[in-house]
Formats: sequence, structure tokens, C-alpha cells
Amino acid sequence: MDRITLGNDEFEGRNNAYVLAGEESETPPESRRGGEAGDDELTLVDTGLATEGIRAELREGLAERGYAFSDVDNIVLTHFHVDHTGLAGEIQAESGATVYAHEADAPLIEQDPDAVAAVEERRREYLERWGVPDDAQETLLEFFEQAAHLEGEPAEVTPIEDGEVLEVGGRTLEAVHAPGHAAGLCCFEIETDDRSEAFVGDAVLPVYTPNVGGADVRVERPLERYLTTLRRLADREYDRLWPGHRDPIDDPRDRALEIVDHHRERSEKVLGILEDHGPADAWEVSGHLFGELEGIHIVHGPGEAFAHLDHLHHEGVVSLEGDTYRA
Repeated sequence: MDRITLGNDEFEGRNNAYVLAGEESETPPESRRGGEAGDDELTLVDTGLATEGIRAELREGLAERGYAFSDVDNIVLTHFHVDHTGLAGEIQAESGATVYAHEADAPLIEQDPDAVAAVEERRREYLERWGVPDDAQETLLEFFEQAAHLEGEPAEVTPIEDGEVLEVGGRTLEAVHAPGHAAGLCCFEIETDDRSEAFVGDAVLPVYTPNVGGADVRVERPLERYLTTLRRLADREYDRLWPGHRDPIDDPRDRALEIVDHHRERSEKVLGILEDHGPADAWEVSGHLFGELEGIHIVHGPGEAFAHLDHLHHEGVVSLEGDTYRA
């Protein structure tokens, strides 16, 4: 798989943008969206952050392959987070590319004011419920204000849904909705002659475990949704996964189930915190889990704690009184 590695100092390590170009397809035209079979199309899967340095890296990576931004025909986005979508609008403006993303994330990628405002309001409500102190909330707000430029230009998005088939860059991609880390996160399955592979964005990462609960406050029952996603991906028994960060995953089923085990262990640790220290809100639990939090982790930390507390509550293991959880 042709991968351009891009910088990322803020999130889960260096980003990947994948380049698809010009192979033949046997998918019938009537069942496809995108180009005609055999088109010499250029497609990117994710684009990286909208910074000067990453823009230069992506331009250079494409130039090494004989392409420019203006040559891009399609952009397939795994989810709305800016380290995956930041340059999509700029590339679309330069090339007229069609941008595809799951319908749940499309309004945020388009930077629809109502959708953005709804997420910001919901985040404020959750920060209060989680018990995040005012000074930490102010620090988080400053982080978001300073990072606003990373969003880049809005893109016009063609929304897709689970099971939809795209014909792009001469490849057949099937969308596999994989919510948890984000409401609209989609993996894109690629079938070759003898292998089954998928682009998975942040659904499965090779080193870190994707944040659940704080990364997208729109997701109800975030841990439950994510565990369902992991089991679904494990059951598909891919030969290889191409993640949004770092290196390919050659043991997809084992890695997905390893992350399931990680969350089981974290839930046990969260329960132990309540048993050892008494009733607590999500912010207090996150302090025991992660220590002092800075930057984006001010929402990711209590969000992750909340995801586990919420899961334990729905399973009847802990009780909830107001915003306080009790073993």
C-alpha cells in the first residue's frame, strides 16, 4: 500500500495519508460511487493536519509519485478529527476532488456552524458533569482556540453510510461503520485477489489505544459502541490493517482483541479506584488513572474515565448519584 507519512506532534503519533491510483476494478458500474472502472484516478485516504509543515510533506510526497494537489480526484476521510481532515478542503478547492465521509461526521468536516456549536455546547455540558475544574476548562478552551487553524478549510462532503461501496483510485472500498472513537468513524475494506485489508483510521492503532469518551462527546454509550466495533473488526478477520497513525497492523484480530482486553483491565482499575478511594466523579477518577492533564487530554482523560464509569453503571456494577459514581 502506498503510504505518505506526515508529522503530528499533538495526537497519536505520525499520521498516514494513503495514495490510491489507477488499478483496474471488476465492480459493476451500477453498484459504484466514484469513477468508472479502470479510470486513472488519484485518491487520498485522509490528509493530515492543516499546517505549513505537513502541507509541504504531503505536497512533496505526492510530487515524488508524479502528482500535485490539483491531480487529486477523490478524498476518502475516515473521520472528522482535524489530524485526518485538515487539508481536505484546501485540496478540494485546488483540484475539485470529491470528498467522502460518513454521514454522521460530514457536517463537522463541512464546518457547519450549527453542528460545530452543538458539539461545543455538549462538550461544555459534559465537562461540568465530569467535574472538570473551571481553571482546567479555561486551559482547554485556550488549547482549542490556539489549535483552530489546524482545521483548515471546510470541504464539501458527499456523505456515505455503512456498507456503501466506493470505486476510487481504481480500487473498490466498502465502508464499515466503526463508531466509538468518533460517531462517524468509518473503515474502508479493500479486497484483493488473496488478501482482505482495510484502512481503519483510529479504530485500531498499533501502539496507543484510541481515546473513547472525550474524543467525540456525541457518542452515546461510547465504550459499549467501541467494544462492539472492535469485535466486529476482529470477526472480519482481515489480513492487514492500515491505521491512521504509525505502521501497518499485521495481526488485526489479535490487536483488536488486545484492545478489548485493555478496556476490561481499565474497567477493573476504575472499579478498584472507587472501592479504594470512595465515591468520585469522572475528573477525580481520571486523576487516579492519568495524573495531571494538559492540552487536549483535559477532555480526553475524564472522557475516558466517564466511558468506563458509564459502562460499569449500565452493567449494574456501580451506582450513580448526581454526577458521582459509587462502587
